[in-house]
Amino acid sequence: MKDINVAIIGLGFGAEFIPIYQKLKGVNMYAICQRTESKLNEIGDAFKIDVRYTDYGELLKDPNIDAVHINSPIQNHAPQSIAALKAGKHVACTVPMATSVEDCEEIVRLTKETGLTYMMMETVVYSREFLFVKEMYEKGELGKIQFLRASHQQEMAGWPGYWEGLPPMHYATHCVGPVLALTRNSAEYVSCFGSGTIDDDLIEKYNSPFAIESCHIKFKDSDLSAEITRSLFNTARQYRESFDVYGSKKSFEWTLIEGEPSVIHTGEVPEKVTIPDYGHLLPQEIQQFTTAGVYDSDDNQHLSFIQGAGHGGSHPHLVNEFIQALHEERSPYPNAPESANITCVGILAHQSAMNGGELIKLPEFTL
Repeated sequence: MKDINVAIIGLGFGAEFIPIYQKLKGVNMYAICQRTESKLNEIGDAFKIDVRYTDYGELLKDPNIDAVHINSPIQNHAPQSIAALKAGKHVACTVPMATSVEDCEEIVRLTKETGLTYMMMETVVYSREFLFVKEMYEKGELGKIQFLRASHQQEMAGWPGYWEGLPPMHYATHCVGPVLALTRNSAEYVSCFGSGTIDDDLIEKYNSPFAIESCHIKFKDSDLSAEITRSLFNTARQYRESFDVYGSKKSFEWTLIEGEPSVIHTGEVPEKVTIPDYGHLLPQEIQQFTTAGVYDSDDNQHLSFIQGAGHGGSHPHLVNEFIQALHEERSPYPNAPESANITCVGILAHQSAMNGGELIKLPEFTL
């Protein structure tokens, strides 16, 4: 099989993926793109990548590029994904897919029209914690799933300005993703409430007042529902990406404090559990990246990687899923409609919160 030529756009968080692509068989880490030329050359020299672009439009004209992996600021995800699909490139994009339902729909439309692949690179659904629960579920150890809950709480003070005052649910994929991914369901409708108030100077940017937004998700063609909670500012809480799964035989609850064990309940008996690594599921050449980052010190690693405890070792799983899906000509998880469903839950949840908990259905193109 021909090696797939990949270009990475955005070299803050994006640089974490470069050596994974370089070591994985069947892919060529071909090009990088960064607006700041000094940063571009620093990364290009460090990883010995010769093809470099400061202009994304020029990169898309390069006929040698088969796929782009987008790691730019949130507001650029949709336009850059849309431009790439129109240029004939497969797309892997960090979360969220977009910040509007209309942009999600356009990405889904383009994948159907072109036959190209889109994958939202949602870390939690490839984290070791999720893979541990998924293994229990597939073995039947949980019994019948009865309910799911997830939260993502993070203090965003000090992050780039576009984060200031962002509606909590506009960046909800880390908690929406796992509750839908475990049973591979889609969300049918949502209802969300806002609670508390952030600082006045934060409210101005997005006209979003809430400190916390909590949403109920009804699954399509299922008796299941889930609850998700999201906060970004003015809420005291250690960083936490978590999900809990309640089954008829066993239930799993994510640790309340980072570094402490999670808990499995068998009936009414709790047991602390150490989550194993799942590098063995990967090709040998990239297994090492589940337990270590790109860099050798926290000083060089991206803040999201540090705060997120290494994103649960998910990065090599994400890269492998995207590249293997392209080689096997199959749909990755999550594909464009699935990514749209996950992302639109958050977009519509915020809309619901702004309207006092109004019930809102997910659009047909996400189902």
